[in-house]
Amino acid sequence: MKKAQPILSGLLVLGLGAAIVCFTPIRLLFDQAQLSHYLETHARWAAVLYLGIFVGATVLGFPGNVLTIAGGAVFGLEWGILLSQLGATLGAVGAFGVARYLLHGWLQQRFQHHCLWQQVNRAIAQRPLRTVLASRISPLAPFSLVNFLFGLTAIDLRTYAIGTFWGILPLTVVYTWLGVSGKTMLNGGNRLPLILALSSLSLLALLPGFRRRSRSSP
Repeated sequence: MKKAQPILSGLLVLGLGAAIVCFTPIRLLFDQAQLSHYLETHARWAAVLYLGIFVGATVLGFPGNVLTIAGGAVFGLEWGILLSQLGATLGAVGAFGVARYLLHGWLQQRFQHHCLWQQVNRAIAQRPLRTVLASRISPLAPFSLVNFLFGLTAIDLRTYAIGTFWGILPLTVVYTWLGVSGKTMLNGGNRLPLILALSSLSLLALLPGFRRRSRSSP
């Protein structure tokens, strides 16, 4: 039975990947304009489609920034934030579950010597919630990789889910704002909101560096 478990787990993940590819052209996951057009042409089911694509793509390790930007362009700021936040959190929890319960052995062999995994594992033992929050706030952090790495640690699901939800919220707001302001600019509107959104993204990218400096300063 134990020998069959990795095969069944692999087939389950493969089936999810096949469903994403069959029902959603794979290029949509990397092309914000085409994804926006796809959702707009399926307006009646756009929210459900978007949420399903987001969760499935995140579980499979696809980057979510393009999806979040597209969500802002299609659904606007409020609904874009809500749907993207829900999709990213559920997808991150799904990827966590895949790493912990389905492909734990294979992923552990692959990443047990990875320096990022070792750093995360040490930090989790001391400050679990704070570690999750800190790993989520920067756009430079490899979101999909971190999802799987957390599944290989001893952190409990509740702490991981809470930390992920609140940790990704600033990025969700900024990426959604990029989608809204980018669409406005392309339609001939003011470009100042886009500049402000890009500036906010840059500040989030620099934030971990500022925190390290403040800790090291006497």
